[in-house]
Amino acid sequence: MEGKVVIVTGASSGIGLATARCFGAKGSKVVMAARSLDRLQELAATVADPEHVLCVQCDVTREEDCRNLVAQTIARWGRIDVLVNNAGISMRAMFKDLDLKVLHSLMDVNFWGTVNCSKAALPYLLESKGSLVGVISIAGYSALPARTGYSASKYAVRGFLDTIRIEHLKDGLNVLVFAPGYTASNVRNAALTANGSPQGETPLDEGKLMSAEACAEKLYKAVLHRRSQVTLTALGRLTVLFHRLFPRLTDRMTYRFIAREAGSPFK
Repeated sequence: MEGKVVIVTGASSGIGLATARCFGAKGSKVVMAARSLDRLQELAATVADPEHVLCVQCDVTREEDCRNLVAQTIARWGRIDVLVNNAGISMRAMFKDLDLKVLHSLMDVNFWGTVNCSKAALPYLLESKGSLVGVISIAGYSALPARTGYSASKYAVRGFLDTIRIEHLKDGLNVLVFAPGYTASNVRNAALTANGSPQGETPLDEGKLMSAEACAEKLYKAVLHRRSQVTLTALGRLTVLFHRLFPRLTDRMTYRFIAREAGSPFK
């Protein structure tokens, strides 16, 4: 991947930042995108040398921001080899208690953000025969209760990218659906509650989860080897398998797992 041009959305923290650093360490030219330009500029030196990193303010829910992200990348380096659609938000609340604006927010960022960026970058990815990547979740294969908007958006991203892969099967485009399991990040602290306010804390022991750096390394290798699907962690792979083979049993097991969380909405 040395010399390749890689765009990473949601690059100011978590998996996105770790991914930007991973590609930067491998010699790629990295475009970091997020809503906070100041935060990106603070972190840029940890990603790559100044001539190999570009910071672009981008709200992925805005089509014009996504077009600008691509335009700035092309103006700087003239090509795009990899787009990592990582920007995303989560939620934690029962649907019966939920303000529907929360679902709209989840779909706008997670699904439409992926669509907006992919639409803008696709002509250049086709030209380079590059890789279009969507970071989803195990919740995009097997539903996660109290995360209706999150699961729905990740299912939607998977369906969208699987379709793009088939449409361009003969064009040399690689499309990767990348599904981490539980990974240490800020996503649960920032998860929206029933009224749309940030949760502010995580129900999990983040120290026991896969690190964002380990996740990013696996994403890098998946892009390098032009994989089409990757599901991380033993628990994640088992969940996907059980959901396919024993869906009712998986429903009950998932219910019990979430019911044990600190502050579970089931209690």
